[in-house]
Amino acid sequence: MQMSERIFNVLFLCTGNTARSVLAEGILRKDGAGRFRAYSAGSQPKGVVNPIALKTLQAFGYPDDGYRSKGWEEFSGPDAPQMDFIFTVCDSAAGETCPIWPGHPMTAHWGIEDPAAVEGAEIDKERAFNDAFRYMKSRISAFIALPVKSLDALTLKGKLRAIGDLEGASIKAQG
Repeated sequence: MQMSERIFNVLFLCTGNTARSVLAEGILRKDGAGRFRAYSAGSQPKGVVNPIALKTLQAFGYPDDGYRSKGWEEFSGPDAPQMDFIFTVCDSAAGETCPIWPGHPMTAHWGIEDPAAVEGAEIDKERAFNDAFRYMKSRISAFIALPVKSLDALTLKGKLRAIGDLEGASIKAQG
């Protein structure tokens, strides 16, 4: 890697930090390796990662270790890595008042339905997680394909919002 190759920090936010944000962190950690550093957090973390999220990552060939459910305050302090991008992946987190992030990262809402909210048979829960994985992978693939360094801020912001409207969007982005 050349010295001029900057690695961008990306934070995925959700309320509980147990499923969608963890899937997103895992996907970007592998698919964006060398260009992006992935993190996830929650506004009200449950303290445990959903085991089906880990099983889903593993089933799709992604690492299933090193994840933990944690609060977003870990990323808002002076010692935290400075984020370049912050994506909310659940609708409730998108509506919450976020901390003031150092460095004013670019933000967008990429909401998808919560697979952890699905009730019923194990197969139904696994199907919901597989769908969530596919929707998130589609968004992250579109994101890492962007020529981030060469786009002006307004163009980039528009493209990030459009990614949030891809198939599986739980609500359409406002703005």
